[in-house]
Amino acid sequence: MTTVADRPAAEERLTPGTPLLEVRDLHVEFKTRDGIAKAVNGVNYSVSAGETLAVLGESGSGKSVTAQTITGILDMPPGRVTAGQILFRGRDMLTMSGEERRRIRGRKIAMIFQDALSALNPVLSVGYQLGEMFRVHEGASRKEAKARAIELMDRVRIPAAAQRVNDYPHQFSGGMRQRIMIAMALALKPDLIIADEPTTALDVTVQAQVMDLLAELQAEFQMGLILITHDLGVVADVADKIAVMYAGRIVETAPVHELYAKPAHPYTKGLLRSIPRLDDKGQELYAIKGLPPNLYRVPAGCAFNPRCEQATDRCRTEVPELHLIGDGRASACHLWKETLHG
Repeated sequence: MTTVADRPAAEERLTPGTPLLEVRDLHVEFKTRDGIAKAVNGVNYSVSAGETLAVLGESGSGKSVTAQTITGILDMPPGRVTAGQILFRGRDMLTMSGEERRRIRGRKIAMIFQDALSALNPVLSVGYQLGEMFRVHEGASRKEAKARAIELMDRVRIPAAAQRVNDYPHQFSGGMRQRIMIAMALALKPDLIIADEPTTALDVTVQAQVMDLLAELQAEFQMGLILITHDLGVVADVADKIAVMYAGRIVETAPVHELYAKPAHPYTKGLLRSIPRLDDKGQELYAIKGLPPNLYRVPAGCAFNPRCEQATDRCRTEVPELHLIGDGRASACHLWKETLHG
């Protein structure tokens, strides 16, 4: 019987460091009765085999829309791609037929959603839902599909998997349901997993367990992993590099440890300051003033300027380009030097 650890032949796998996914100048907009909202405005990022990229930003920054565009979930009005490329193993997914993208989705690119209870069918057992992946995509028998479902549940450390395979989603805790979602993502041995807020609504201890599990599986199978979150604290120990998004654009990219040590954009600096610290007991928690911009009416110049404590007249009139500021680092800020060394 095929096991979860079985991988495709070596020549089909990319070696660590080889570009797996490249998003190039991606633009996505939503046409509504209130106007056109530019949800993604020129996003560029890449992830290699064996690499973990964290995409960070507040709600509405465009991080989830970018992920949904990559997987092909966002392929109908009112959302539409107006420009850009999404290269998977060198091929532009935006020019593929619907059938080609469906073959890639699930088998080569899998997604873990933030609300496991909503993502799972409440009237079907978790074993049936896991086994369906093998029955539909690989023609497995019911008996084999159930056995492989149990194996997957064991792999993501669900206790007594053989006894719980016939249980329903509501019979599992939030952390266990998220493990089932991870198992479903792993089922067809994808090259890339996109995890969209995988620890939302989980307590801190369970968050750490889920993130450790994802990191362990990613390292073992040498998959690319994209973690989407608004919480810098969640990804500190698992990400290799970080892309920070604001108002549909990437405003900073950097290796994880360099970004935490010296952010080069005021927005990133504000996010880091807002992380609760044990040594700040009794101190008021920092919060970035103001609210994210309305995507129908993004401010002129740098979109962050109304909330930025160091904004100048140039920031209010001229959009800063994302430019290289060092090895593997980029910032979209006119005052990146002051921020980096301040």
